[in-house]
Amino acid sequence: MASTTRRPSRVAKLPPRERILDAAEELFQSEGIRRVGVQAIAERADTTKMAIYRHFETKDALVAEWLRIVAADYQAAFDRVQTEHPGRPREQILGLARFIAEGLPSISHRGCPFINSLAELPDRSHPARQVIEKHKAHQTRRLVGMCAEAGLPDPEQAAAEITFVLEGAQVSTQNGSIDQTGDRLMRIVEGIVDRHHSPVGASRPTTG
Repeated sequence: MASTTRRPSRVAKLPPRERILDAAEELFQSEGIRRVGVQAIAERADTTKMAIYRHFETKDALVAEWLRIVAADYQAAFDRVQTEHPGRPREQILGLARFIAEGLPSISHRGCPFINSLAELPDRSHPARQVIEKHKAHQTRRLVGMCAEAGLPDPEQAAAEITFVLEGAQVSTQNGSIDQTGDRLMRIVEGIVDRHHSPVGASRPTTG
């Protein structure tokens, strides 16, 4: 999402729908979904509640659309590493880990939008929560595919371990329990990939 640098001048140039989403993102991230009302979003976007409801039927619909945009940023990271490292799945996996590692400093201030939102949306039928669950499932499938292409013998297990590390690093950064999370994250993911790797045709040592 866009930086908040010189926000008034930037916002003035955005179309109404983008202004609303920009304002919603900033407020949801800094104050939480439940605490932010539609009026506050309207004021932040320099518009009216009526204008918001012309673009989004409900506040829940606005929350869901914001999270779709966040999810699209993560999916774009998958696309980017596959483009940058064609035919090199190990480097693709490490590229994803690097994407998360480089984003950790911002998480230390605001937290992961998915983790924060899940904590506020216990109802699994909520449209925004469904966006998160669909995104996470798709992300896992793509990571499993990368692990399979990398020749890991149990790609689902490897993807699970990598996911635990990526998401755990975000929580640990947010609560400040671990230092140097980015560097540690990269070393752990490299270790997982290398430990799971089993070269095709490799033979086990024999005894006797």
